[in-house]
Amino acid sequence: METPLTRSPTILVVDDNQAVCDALRLLFKQEGWRAVPLNDPARAPQVAALEEADLVLLDMNFTRDTTSGAEGIAALEALRAADAQLPVILMTAWGTVERAVEAMKLGAVDYVTKPWENDRLVRTCRAQLELGAARRSNRLLAEQNRVLRAELDGAYDFSAIIGESPRMVEALRLLGDVAPSEATVLVTGPPGTGKELIAHALHANSPRRAKPLVKVHVGALPETLFERELFGHVRGAFTDAHEDRPGRFAVADGGTLFLDEIGTLGAAQQVRLLRVLQEGEFEPLGSTRTRKVDVRIVAATNVDLKAEIAAGRFREDLYYRLNVVEIALPALAERSEDIPVLARRFLEVFATKNRKRVGGFTDEALRALAAYAWPGNVRELENVIERAVILCRGERIGTAELPLSGQPPPAANATSGLEALSDYTLDELERAMIKRVLDEHKGNISRAATALGLSRAALYRRLEKFGLQ
Repeated sequence: METPLTRSPTILVVDDNQAVCDALRLLFKQEGWRAVPLNDPARAPQVAALEEADLVLLDMNFTRDTTSGAEGIAALEALRAADAQLPVILMTAWGTVERAVEAMKLGAVDYVTKPWENDRLVRTCRAQLELGAARRSNRLLAEQNRVLRAELDGAYDFSAIIGESPRMVEALRLLGDVAPSEATVLVTGPPGTGKELIAHALHANSPRRAKPLVKVHVGALPETLFERELFGHVRGAFTDAHEDRPGRFAVADGGTLFLDEIGTLGAAQQVRLLRVLQEGEFEPLGSTRTRKVDVRIVAATNVDLKAEIAAGRFREDLYYRLNVVEIALPALAERSEDIPVLARRFLEVFATKNRKRVGGFTDEALRALAAYAWPGNVRELENVIERAVILCRGERIGTAELPLSGQPPPAANATSGLEALSDYTLDELERAMIKRVLDEHKGNISRAATALGLSRAALYRRLEKFGLQ
Protein backbone atom coordinates (compact mmCIF):
# COMPACT_ATOMS: atom_id res chain seq x y z
CA MET A 1 0.00 0.00 0.00
CA GLU A 2 1.34 3.42 -0.96
CA THR A 3 1.76 5.85 1.93
CA PRO A 4 2.67 9.56 2.05
CA LEU A 5 6.22 8.49 2.88
CA THR A 6 6.67 5.95 0.06
CA ARG A 7 4.72 7.32 -2.96
CA SER A 8 6.44 9.20 -5.78
CA PRO A 9 6.72 12.95 -5.11
CA THR A 10 4.17 15.19 -6.82
CA ILE A 11 5.16 18.64 -8.12
CA LEU A 12 2.48 21.14 -9.11
CA VAL A 13 3.79 23.27 -12.04
CA VAL A 14 1.85 26.55 -12.25
CA ASP A 15 2.65 28.21 -15.60
CA ASP A 16 0.45 29.40 -18.46
CA ASN A 17 3.07 28.40 -21.06
CA GLN A 18 2.22 24.87 -22.14
CA ALA A 19 5.71 24.32 -23.59
CA VAL A 20 7.19 25.01 -20.15
CA CYS A 21 4.80 22.55 -18.50
CA ASP A 22 5.61 19.84 -21.05
CA ALA A 23 9.37 20.33 -20.67
CA LEU A 24 9.18 20.16 -16.88
CA ARG A 25 6.96 17.08 -17.01
CA LEU A 26 9.58 15.23 -19.04
CA LEU A 27 12.44 16.47 -16.85
CA PHE A 28 10.74 15.44 -13.61
CA LYS A 29 9.64 12.08 -15.05
CA GLN A 30 13.32 11.20 -15.47
CA GLU A 31 13.74 11.75 -11.72
CA GLY A 32 10.76 9.56 -10.88
CA TRP A 33 8.62 12.56 -9.94
CA ARG A 34 5.05 13.24 -11.01
CA ALA A 35 4.38 16.68 -12.52
CA VAL A 36 0.87 18.18 -12.51
CA PRO A 37 0.53 21.17 -14.91
CA LEU A 38 -1.78 24.09 -14.11
CA ASN A 39 -2.34 27.16 -16.28
CA ASP A 40 -4.55 29.12 -13.87
CA PRO A 41 -2.68 30.47 -10.79
CA ALA A 42 -5.95 31.28 -9.00
CA ARG A 43 -6.69 27.54 -8.71
CA ALA A 44 -3.28 26.62 -7.29
CA PRO A 45 -4.36 26.03 -3.65
CA GLN A 46 -7.30 23.81 -4.61
CA VAL A 47 -5.30 21.72 -7.11
CA ALA A 48 -2.34 21.43 -4.72
CA ALA A 49 -4.66 19.99 -2.07
CA LEU A 50 -6.53 17.73 -4.52
CA GLU A 51 -3.31 16.29 -6.00
CA GLU A 52 -1.57 16.12 -2.60
CA ALA A 53 1.33 18.12 -4.00
CA ASP A 54 4.69 17.89 -2.23
CA LEU A 55 6.12 20.96 -3.97
CA VAL A 56 4.85 23.85 -6.10
CA LEU A 57 6.86 25.39 -8.94
CA LEU A 58 5.14 28.77 -9.46
CA ASP A 59 5.76 31.15 -12.36
CA MET A 60 5.85 34.83 -11.41
CA ASN A 61 4.56 36.21 -14.71
CA PHE A 62 1.32 35.36 -16.47
CA THR A 63 -0.19 36.56 -19.74
CA ARG A 64 -2.74 38.73 -17.95
CA ASP A 65 0.03 40.53 -16.02
CA THR A 66 3.46 40.41 -17.62
CA THR A 67 5.17 43.24 -15.78
CA SER A 68 4.43 43.31 -12.05
CA GLY A 69 4.16 39.64 -11.10
CA ALA A 70 0.98 40.43 -9.17
CA GLU A 71 -0.76 37.18 -10.12
CA GLY A 72 2.24 35.15 -9.02
CA ILE A 73 2.38 37.00 -5.69
CA ALA A 74 -1.35 36.50 -5.17
CA ALA A 75 -1.03 32.77 -5.92
CA LEU A 76 1.90 32.50 -3.50
CA GLU A 77 -0.07 34.20 -0.71
CA ALA A 78 -3.08 31.94 -1.36
CA LEU A 79 -0.90 28.82 -1.30
CA ARG A 80 0.74 29.90 1.96
CA ALA A 81 -2.65 30.65 3.52
CA ALA A 82 -4.00 27.24 2.52
CA ASP A 83 -0.93 25.25 3.64
CA ALA A 84 1.99 27.06 5.23
CA GLN A 85 4.07 23.86 5.18
CA LEU A 86 3.87 23.36 1.39
CA PRO A 87 7.15 24.55 -0.18
CA VAL A 88 6.86 26.94 -3.14
CA ILE A 89 9.71 27.63 -5.58
CA LEU A 90 9.31 30.71 -7.78
CA MET A 91 10.23 30.93 -11.49
CA THR A 92 10.98 34.27 -13.11
CA ALA A 93 12.15 35.27 -16.58
CA TRP A 94 13.17 38.76 -15.53
CA GLY A 95 16.72 39.96 -15.93
CA THR A 96 16.52 41.08 -12.30
CA VAL A 97 15.38 38.83 -9.49
CA GLU A 98 14.64 41.62 -7.01
CA ARG A 99 10.89 40.99 -7.20
CA ALA A 100 11.38 37.24 -6.68
CA VAL A 101 13.57 37.83 -3.65
CA GLU A 102 10.98 40.18 -2.21
CA ALA A 103 8.41 37.44 -2.74
CA MET A 104 10.55 35.09 -0.68
CA LYS A 105 9.78 37.27 2.30
CA LEU A 106 6.16 36.14 1.82
CA GLY A 107 7.15 32.52 2.24
CA ALA A 108 8.65 31.15 -0.97
CA VAL A 109 11.53 28.80 -0.20
CA ASP A 110 13.67 29.57 -3.28
CA TYR A 111 13.59 30.85 -6.85
CA VAL A 112 14.99 29.89 -10.27
CA THR A 113 15.38 32.03 -13.38
CA LYS A 114 14.21 31.26 -16.89
CA PRO A 115 15.69 29.76 -18.94
CA TRP A 116 16.62 27.32 -16.20
CA GLU A 117 19.54 24.94 -15.94
CA ASN A 118 18.15 21.41 -15.65
CA ASP A 119 20.75 20.23 -13.13
CA ARG A 120 20.31 23.24 -10.86
CA LEU A 121 16.52 23.06 -11.01
CA VAL A 122 16.55 19.34 -10.16
CA ARG A 123 18.94 19.91 -7.24
CA THR A 124 16.75 22.71 -5.90
CA CYS A 125 13.58 20.63 -6.18
CA ARG A 126 15.22 17.55 -4.69
CA ALA A 127 16.43 19.50 -1.66
CA GLN A 128 12.91 20.78 -0.97
CA LEU A 129 11.32 17.36 -1.54
CA GLU A 130 13.74 15.78 0.92
CA LEU A 131 13.01 18.47 3.50
CA GLY A 132 9.30 17.98 2.93
CA ALA A 133 9.61 14.21 3.35
CA ALA A 134 11.41 14.76 6.65
CA ARG A 135 8.69 17.17 7.80
CA ARG A 136 5.95 14.70 6.86
CA SER A 137 7.77 11.90 8.62
CA ASN A 138 8.10 14.02 11.77
CA ARG A 139 4.45 15.05 11.62
CA LEU A 140 3.36 11.42 11.15
CA LEU A 141 5.54 10.28 14.04
CA ALA A 142 4.22 13.10 16.23
CA GLU A 143 0.64 12.18 15.34
CA GLN A 144 1.32 8.51 16.13
CA ASN A 145 2.79 9.56 19.46
CA ARG A 146 -0.25 11.72 20.22
CA VAL A 147 -2.58 8.82 19.39
CA LEU A 148 -0.57 6.42 21.55
CA ARG A 149 -0.44 8.97 24.35
CA ALA A 150 -4.23 9.37 24.15
CA GLU A 151 -4.66 5.60 24.29
CA LEU A 152 -2.40 5.37 27.32
CA ASP A 153 -4.19 8.23 29.07
CA GLY A 154 -7.50 6.53 28.35
CA ALA A 155 -6.35 3.38 30.13
CA TYR A 156 -4.23 4.97 32.86
CA ASP A 157 -4.01 8.22 34.75
CA PHE A 158 -0.79 9.76 33.44
CA SER A 159 -2.15 13.31 33.42
CA ALA A 160 0.66 14.68 35.59
CA ILE A 161 3.33 13.47 33.15
CA ILE A 162 3.64 15.83 30.20
CA GLY A 163 5.29 14.79 26.96
CA GLU A 164 4.60 13.45 23.49
CA SER A 165 8.18 12.90 22.31
CA PRO A 166 9.12 9.35 21.23
CA ARG A 167 11.32 8.80 24.31
CA MET A 168 8.58 9.84 26.73
CA VAL A 169 5.87 7.91 24.91
CA GLU A 170 8.05 4.79 25.10
CA ALA A 171 8.59 5.36 28.84
CA LEU A 172 4.82 5.76 29.30
CA ARG A 173 4.14 2.63 27.28
CA LEU A 174 6.45 0.68 29.59
CA LEU A 175 4.86 2.34 32.61
CA GLY A 176 1.43 1.24 31.40
CA ASP A 177 2.64 -2.34 31.00
CA VAL A 178 4.27 -2.61 34.42
CA ALA A 179 1.92 -0.52 36.60
CA PRO A 180 -0.73 -3.25 37.12
CA SER A 181 1.93 -5.81 38.06
CA GLU A 182 3.75 -6.45 41.33
CA ALA A 183 7.20 -6.00 39.76
CA THR A 184 9.87 -3.92 41.46
CA VAL A 185 10.71 -0.93 39.27
CA LEU A 186 13.92 1.06 38.99
CA VAL A 187 13.41 4.57 37.58
CA THR A 188 16.59 6.09 36.19
CA GLY A 189 17.44 9.45 34.70
CA PRO A 190 19.22 12.74 35.38
CA PRO A 191 18.09 14.93 38.30
CA GLY A 192 14.93 16.89 37.61
CA THR A 193 13.45 14.58 34.96
CA GLY A 194 10.36 13.56 36.94
CA LYS A 195 11.26 10.25 38.54
CA GLU A 196 8.93 10.90 41.49
CA LEU A 197 6.04 11.53 39.06
CA ILE A 198 6.66 8.09 37.58
CA ALA A 199 6.51 6.56 41.06
CA HIS A 200 3.17 8.30 41.68
CA ALA A 201 1.81 7.05 38.34
CA LEU A 202 2.96 3.50 39.03
CA HIS A 203 1.17 3.50 42.38
CA ALA A 204 -1.98 5.28 41.16
CA ASN A 205 -2.45 2.77 38.35
CA SER A 206 -1.72 -0.36 40.39
CA PRO A 207 -4.01 -2.62 42.44
CA ARG A 208 -2.37 -1.04 45.51
CA ARG A 209 -3.77 2.43 44.81
CA ALA A 210 -6.08 2.31 47.86
CA LYS A 211 -3.08 1.77 50.15
CA PRO A 212 -0.34 4.29 51.01
CA LEU A 213 2.45 5.49 48.75
CA VAL A 214 5.32 6.18 51.15
CA LYS A 215 8.31 8.19 49.91
CA VAL A 216 11.79 8.03 51.43
CA HIS A 217 14.78 10.05 50.24
CA VAL A 218 17.33 7.50 51.36
CA GLY A 219 20.19 9.71 50.27
CA ALA A 220 19.22 12.23 52.94
CA LEU A 221 19.19 9.66 55.75
CA PRO A 222 22.30 9.46 57.96
CA GLU A 223 23.43 5.88 58.45
CA THR A 224 22.51 6.08 62.15
CA LEU A 225 18.87 6.85 61.26
CA PHE A 226 18.48 4.43 58.36
CA GLU A 227 17.16 1.46 60.36
CA ARG A 228 15.03 3.64 62.60
CA GLU A 229 13.31 5.37 59.64
CA LEU A 230 12.79 2.30 57.48
CA PHE A 231 12.10 -0.38 60.07
CA GLY A 232 10.85 1.61 63.05
CA HIS A 233 11.67 0.96 66.72
CA VAL A 234 10.10 -0.25 69.92
CA ARG A 235 9.89 1.57 73.22
CA GLY A 236 13.24 1.58 75.02
CA ALA A 237 15.29 0.77 71.91
CA PHE A 238 17.39 3.88 72.66
CA THR A 239 17.37 6.79 75.10
CA ASP A 240 14.63 8.88 73.50
CA ALA A 241 12.46 5.93 72.40
CA HIS A 242 9.51 6.58 74.73
CA GLU A 243 7.00 4.68 72.59
CA ASP A 244 6.78 2.28 69.68
CA ARG A 245 7.12 3.92 66.28
CA PRO A 246 6.46 2.15 62.97
CA GLY A 247 8.98 2.52 60.18
CA ARG A 248 8.32 3.34 56.54
CA PHE A 249 8.04 -0.32 55.55
CA ALA A 250 5.28 -0.88 58.10
CA VAL A 251 3.43 2.29 57.05
CA ALA A 252 3.61 1.20 53.40
CA ASP A 253 2.31 -2.32 54.11
CA GLY A 254 -0.07 -3.27 51.30
CA GLY A 255 1.03 -0.23 49.30
CA THR A 256 4.13 1.13 47.57
CA LEU A 257 7.45 2.30 49.02
CA PHE A 258 9.38 4.79 46.89
CA LEU A 259 13.11 4.79 47.66
CA ASP A 260 14.64 7.87 46.03
CA GLU A 261 18.38 8.26 45.39
CA ILE A 262 18.98 4.57 46.00
CA GLY A 263 22.48 4.85 44.53
CA THR A 264 23.72 6.78 47.57
CA LEU A 265 23.26 3.91 50.06
CA GLY A 266 26.31 2.81 52.00
CA ALA A 267 27.47 -0.82 52.12
CA ALA A 268 25.84 -1.63 55.49
CA GLN A 269 22.54 -0.05 54.44
CA GLN A 270 22.54 -2.05 51.22
CA VAL A 271 22.85 -5.31 53.18
CA ARG A 272 19.91 -4.42 55.44
CA LEU A 273 17.72 -3.42 52.53
CA LEU A 274 18.61 -6.51 50.51
CA ARG A 275 17.41 -8.81 53.30
CA VAL A 276 14.00 -7.13 53.42
CA LEU A 277 13.63 -7.38 49.65
CA GLN A 278 14.60 -11.05 49.68
CA GLU A 279 12.61 -12.21 52.70
CA GLY A 280 9.80 -9.66 52.92
CA GLU A 281 10.43 -9.31 56.67
CA PHE A 282 12.39 -7.23 59.17
CA GLU A 283 12.78 -6.56 62.88
CA PRO A 284 12.09 -3.08 64.27
CA LEU A 285 15.04 -1.56 66.09
CA GLY A 286 15.24 -2.97 69.62
CA SER A 287 12.80 -5.81 68.88
CA THR A 288 13.38 -9.55 68.51
CA ARG A 289 10.04 -10.06 66.83
CA THR A 290 10.10 -10.45 63.04
CA ARG A 291 7.45 -8.61 61.10
CA LYS A 292 6.34 -9.56 57.61
CA VAL A 293 5.27 -6.89 55.12
CA ASP A 294 3.74 -6.82 51.66
CA VAL A 295 5.31 -3.82 49.96
CA ARG A 296 5.97 -3.00 46.34
CA ILE A 297 9.31 -1.24 45.84
CA VAL A 298 9.89 1.57 43.36
CA ALA A 299 13.46 2.88 43.48
CA ALA A 300 15.01 5.83 41.67
CA THR A 301 18.53 7.01 40.98
CA ASN A 302 20.48 9.41 38.80
CA VAL A 303 23.64 7.35 39.34
CA ASP A 304 24.95 4.78 36.88
CA LEU A 305 24.52 1.73 39.11
CA LYS A 306 26.42 -0.58 36.76
CA ALA A 307 29.43 1.72 37.05
CA GLU A 308 29.00 1.74 40.83
CA ILE A 309 28.96 -2.08 40.81
CA ALA A 310 32.15 -2.15 38.74
CA ALA A 311 33.75 0.25 41.23
CA GLY A 312 32.71 -1.96 44.16
CA ARG A 313 30.37 0.62 45.68
CA PHE A 314 27.02 -1.06 44.96
CA ARG A 315 25.99 -4.66 45.47
CA GLU A 316 25.20 -6.52 42.28
CA ASP A 317 22.60 -8.74 43.99
CA LEU A 318 20.77 -5.67 45.30
CA TYR A 319 20.86 -4.11 41.84
CA TYR A 320 19.11 -7.09 40.28
CA ARG A 321 16.55 -7.14 43.09
CA LEU A 322 15.72 -3.51 42.35
CA ASN A 323 15.99 -3.61 38.58
CA VAL A 324 13.28 -6.09 37.64
CA VAL A 325 11.94 -3.46 35.24
CA GLU A 326 13.80 -0.23 34.43
CA ILE A 327 12.06 2.91 33.26
CA ALA A 328 14.70 5.28 31.86
CA LEU A 329 13.75 8.95 31.64
CA PRO A 330 15.55 11.12 29.08
CA ALA A 331 17.10 14.50 29.82
CA LEU A 332 14.94 17.40 28.70
CA ALA A 333 17.47 18.30 25.99
CA GLU A 334 16.86 14.83 24.50
CA ARG A 335 13.15 15.51 24.09
CA SER A 336 13.22 19.13 22.99
CA GLU A 337 9.85 18.82 21.22
CA ASP A 338 8.24 18.64 24.68
CA ILE A 339 9.73 21.95 25.85
CA PRO A 340 6.96 24.22 24.45
CA VAL A 341 4.25 21.90 25.83
CA LEU A 342 5.84 21.84 29.29
CA ALA A 343 6.49 25.58 29.24
CA ARG A 344 2.88 26.41 28.40
CA ARG A 345 1.63 24.03 31.08
CA PHE A 346 3.86 25.60 33.73
CA LEU A 347 2.78 29.04 32.57
CA GLU A 348 -0.88 28.14 33.11
CA VAL A 349 -0.14 26.76 36.57
CA PHE A 350 1.92 29.70 37.80
CA ALA A 351 -0.23 32.37 36.16
CA THR A 352 -3.22 30.98 38.04
CA LYS A 353 -1.26 30.56 41.26
CA ASN A 354 0.08 34.13 41.16
CA ARG A 355 -3.08 35.70 39.73
CA LYS A 356 -1.20 37.01 36.68
CA ARG A 357 -2.74 37.58 33.26
CA VAL A 358 0.04 36.09 31.18
CA GLY A 359 -1.23 34.39 28.06
CA GLY A 360 1.82 32.94 26.36
CA PHE A 361 5.34 33.46 25.03
CA THR A 362 6.82 35.57 22.27
CA ASP A 363 8.22 33.64 19.31
CA GLU A 364 11.72 34.70 20.30
CA ALA A 365 11.17 33.40 23.84
CA LEU A 366 9.99 30.01 22.54
CA ARG A 367 13.07 29.77 20.32
CA ALA A 368 15.28 30.62 23.30
CA LEU A 369 13.60 27.92 25.41
CA ALA A 370 14.08 25.36 22.65
CA ALA A 371 17.75 26.28 22.12
CA TYR A 372 18.76 26.15 25.80
CA ALA A 373 20.55 23.01 27.07
CA TRP A 374 18.51 22.66 30.33
CA PRO A 375 21.13 21.10 32.61
CA GLY A 376 18.54 21.09 35.40
CA ASN A 377 15.96 19.38 33.15
CA VAL A 378 12.22 19.72 33.78
CA ARG A 379 12.73 21.05 37.30
CA GLU A 380 14.86 23.92 35.96
CA LEU A 381 12.30 24.69 33.26
CA GLU A 382 9.58 24.81 35.89
CA ASN A 383 11.58 27.22 38.03
CA VAL A 384 12.44 29.43 35.05
CA ILE A 385 8.79 29.69 33.98
CA GLU A 386 7.64 30.44 37.53
CA ARG A 387 10.16 33.29 37.77
CA ALA A 388 9.21 34.56 34.30
CA VAL A 389 5.50 34.64 35.17
CA ILE A 390 6.18 36.58 38.36
CA LEU A 391 8.42 39.14 36.62
CA CYS A 392 6.35 39.49 33.43
CA ARG A 393 4.69 42.91 33.11
CA GLY A 394 2.92 42.30 29.82
CA GLU A 395 0.63 39.67 28.40
CA ARG A 396 3.42 37.49 27.00
CA ILE A 397 6.76 36.30 28.34
CA GLY A 398 9.76 37.53 26.35
CA THR A 399 13.47 36.75 26.48
CA ALA A 400 13.99 39.50 29.06
CA GLU A 401 12.17 37.35 31.64
CA LEU A 402 14.14 34.19 30.81
CA PRO A 403 17.54 33.96 32.57
CA LEU A 404 18.72 31.04 30.48
CA SER A 405 22.46 31.62 30.61
CA GLY A 406 25.06 33.62 32.44
CA GLN A 407 25.60 35.95 29.50
CA PRO A 408 24.02 36.75 26.12
CA PRO A 409 25.45 35.57 22.79
CA PRO A 410 28.74 37.30 21.98
CA ALA A 411 28.63 40.79 20.54
CA ALA A 412 30.62 41.89 17.53
CA ASN A 413 33.72 42.72 19.55
CA ALA A 414 33.57 39.60 21.72
CA THR A 415 36.53 38.01 19.95
CA SER A 416 38.56 36.90 22.93
CA GLY A 417 39.61 33.64 21.32
CA LEU A 418 38.29 30.14 20.73
CA GLU A 419 38.09 29.41 24.44
CA ALA A 420 35.46 32.14 24.92
CA LEU A 421 33.59 31.27 21.72
CA SER A 422 33.35 27.60 22.69
CA ASP A 423 30.63 28.52 25.17
CA TYR A 424 28.23 29.16 22.27
CA THR A 425 26.68 27.06 19.54
CA LEU A 426 27.38 27.73 15.87
CA ASP A 427 23.80 28.95 15.44
CA GLU A 428 24.24 31.46 18.27
CA LEU A 429 27.47 32.76 16.76
CA GLU A 430 25.99 32.97 13.26
CA ARG A 431 22.89 34.76 14.50
CA ALA A 432 24.96 37.27 16.47
CA MET A 433 27.18 37.98 13.44
CA ILE A 434 24.23 38.45 11.07
CA LYS A 435 22.50 40.77 13.53
CA ARG A 436 25.65 42.86 13.94
CA VAL A 437 26.17 43.23 10.19
CA LEU A 438 22.51 44.12 9.67
CA ASP A 439 22.77 46.77 12.38
CA GLU A 440 25.94 48.17 10.80
CA HIS A 441 24.20 48.49 7.43
CA LYS A 442 20.95 49.78 8.97
CA GLY A 443 18.94 46.81 7.74
CA ASN A 444 20.03 47.07 4.09
CA ILE A 445 19.80 43.47 2.88
CA SER A 446 21.98 43.86 -0.22
CA ARG A 447 24.85 45.49 1.66
CA ALA A 448 24.62 43.07 4.58
CA ALA A 449 24.62 40.08 2.22
CA THR A 450 27.71 41.43 0.42
CA ALA A 451 29.52 42.00 3.73
CA LEU A 452 28.71 38.47 4.86
CA GLY A 453 29.68 36.88 1.55
CA LEU A 454 26.14 35.57 0.99
CA SER A 455 23.56 35.90 -1.75
CA ARG A 456 20.43 37.83 -0.88
CA ALA A 457 18.43 34.59 -1.08
CA ALA A 458 20.81 32.84 1.32
CA LEU A 459 20.65 35.76 3.75
CA TYR A 460 16.84 35.78 3.65
CA ARG A 461 16.81 32.07 4.51
CA ARG A 462 19.05 32.72 7.51
CA LEU A 463 16.93 35.67 8.63
CA GLU A 464 13.88 33.38 8.65
CA LYS A 465 15.81 30.63 10.45
CA PHE A 466 16.96 32.95 13.23
CA GLY A 467 13.78 35.00 13.51
CA LEU A 468 15.48 38.24 12.43
CA GLN A 469 13.05 39.26 9.69
